Amino acid sequence: MSVGGRIVKVSGPLVVAEGLPEARMYDVVRVSEAGLIGEIIEVRGDRVSIQVYEETAGLGPGEPVVTTGEPLSVELAPGLVESIFDGIQRPLNVIRERHGDRIQRGVDATPLDRTRRWLFAPRVKAGDQVVPGDILGTVQETKIVEHRILVPPGVSGRVVEAAAGEFTITDPVAVVERADGSRVEVAMLQRWPVRKGRPVAEKLAPTEPLLTGQRIIDTFFPVAKGGTACVPGPFGSGKTVVQHQLAKWPDADLIVYVGCGERGNEMTDVLMEFPELRDPKSGEPLMKRTVLIANTSDMPVAAREASIYTGITIAEYFRDMGYSVALMADSTSRWAEALREMSGRLEEMPGEEGYPAYLGSRLAEFYERAGKAKVLGSDGRLGALTVVGAVSPPGGDLSEPVTQNTLRVVKVFWGLDANLAYRRHFPAINWLISYSLYVDQVDAFLREQYGEEAVGLRQEAMALLQEEASLEEIVRLVGVDALSAADRLTLEAARSVREDFLHQNAFHEVDTYTSLEKQIRLLGAVLAWYREAKEALAAGAALEKLLKLPVREAIARARYLPEHDAEAFARLRAEIASQVAAVREEGEVVA
Repeated sequence: MSVGGRIVKVSGPLVVAEGLPEARMYDVVRVSEAGLIGEIIEVRGDRVSIQVYEETAGLGPGEPVVTTGEPLSVELAPGLVESIFDGIQRPLNVIRERHGDRIQRGVDATPLDRTRRWLFAPRVKAGDQVVPGDILGTVQETKIVEHRILVPPGVSGRVVEAAAGEFTITDPVAVVERADGSRVEVAMLQRWPVRKGRPVAEKLAPTEPLLTGQRIIDTFFPVAKGGTACVPGPFGSGKTVVQHQLAKWPDADLIVYVGCGERGNEMTDVLMEFPELRDPKSGEPLMKRTVLIANTSDMPVAAREASIYTGITIAEYFRDMGYSVALMADSTSRWAEALREMSGRLEEMPGEEGYPAYLGSRLAEFYERAGKAKVLGSDGRLGALTVVGAVSPPGGDLSEPVTQNTLRVVKVFWGLDANLAYRRHFPAINWLISYSLYVDQVDAFLREQYGEEAVGLRQEAMALLQEEASLEEIVRLVGVDALSAADRLTLEAARSVREDFLHQNAFHEVDTYTSLEKQIRLLGAVLAWYREAKEALAAGAALEKLLKLPVREAIARARYLPEHDAEAFARLRAEIASQVAAVREEGEVVA
């Protein structure tokens, strides 16, 4: 700690202090004798404004403020996975053991365990040349995650020593000699400022879909690995359940879940469920590839502002190892509300609906840290960071500033609809307003992996749903009896797409997750009935008989078939063809 000053004003989580002439923006300070953690967010001469990440009740003018001279940073080392931190990376499990269920003011704990020893396996030897981002060695952090210890940015040269064995995160595991002859001891522990994005060698265009197991997302509105998406919707429309599903089942190597200003019981659900659920690839508990950041609604509001930066910095660190990482932020609206409160206390000129004028640029800075990249290092590793943010617009009004500024920077919009939720259709993603700008890139992947049929099925299903929306306008005006038999068949086929394919039960053991291969087969079965029924209808078959075919019940139950049972779907397609053909023959005989 370097320079000390005194408090002159306290306004909620905002503290104004003077006597800090050497203070810089975003430096971390300790406020009062209790040592409350804060961050400088405005500098005017030797007077600074500080957002305090803890409760400020009882503070008054004259109390000491000491600056650390360092920005808010996170610790990056083995021990991150399976941990749960608050918005400024304090380990909540450690604090609970020491101080009970509530976080007391001034409580501090090192984010990562300094005493635990990790088995380090070196990948370099004395004499090797290394550059920033090279892998010095590995630690098997969990059964799923191999933690790769990287050469820190700014360090390059010749390896003088490379250790092997068990070490704490602060013990040096390698010594690197720079070109000027100076030597740098490299430990497993790194620190990185949360507001500064970690460097990469080259940003690349996302091309591969992040498969989530959610049918409406993977088939209709996919997000690419390294892409950005937002899930806006009113209260009760299922944002958090969608976020939980995306955190549970994506084909990402690691998940960072940030609960920003949400209810505590939602984070409790994550903590209770993830150790019980199994990763479909490894069979291990999902918690063994997950990092949780919890800043719930009853925690100090200022820490919300830091929580998403803490989460994305940890996610970037794992991306730099060459992993595909998915970050879930629930919700960015609560983060924006914290930004608005601090801006108001700073007496800044308000923008739309009281949000600060820089709301859009702050959101863009956050989402732009996502991406697929060639990371630092001489081996050409590729990593990807996908960011999905939930937005909670008041009253479901998607024209409000947080939603609109988010939509300007993200490429996937999953619009949740309260009417669908009231009808118990989940996920309540409205297929008529949602979109994905990654469809063209993902289509190339689908054609390569599954052939042209996979792309054609989505286009055919979307056309059906859009035609249904048009026909429903007519039905509301003149009734369903005014429609032709072909239009009534279209309505029934669209209903089958909605109920038998798009509707998905997050709490059903089988239906909660559907592989892309099964999605193609399932949608193919639904549309096969429609195509063949349409041909039979044109040949004179009775509409009522086509609608009441026994195979339609089998189509509705097909989503509960085992993942890789291709034969069951082949039998279903054969049964569809057989039953429709029988009705068609009856019609031809009558004609």
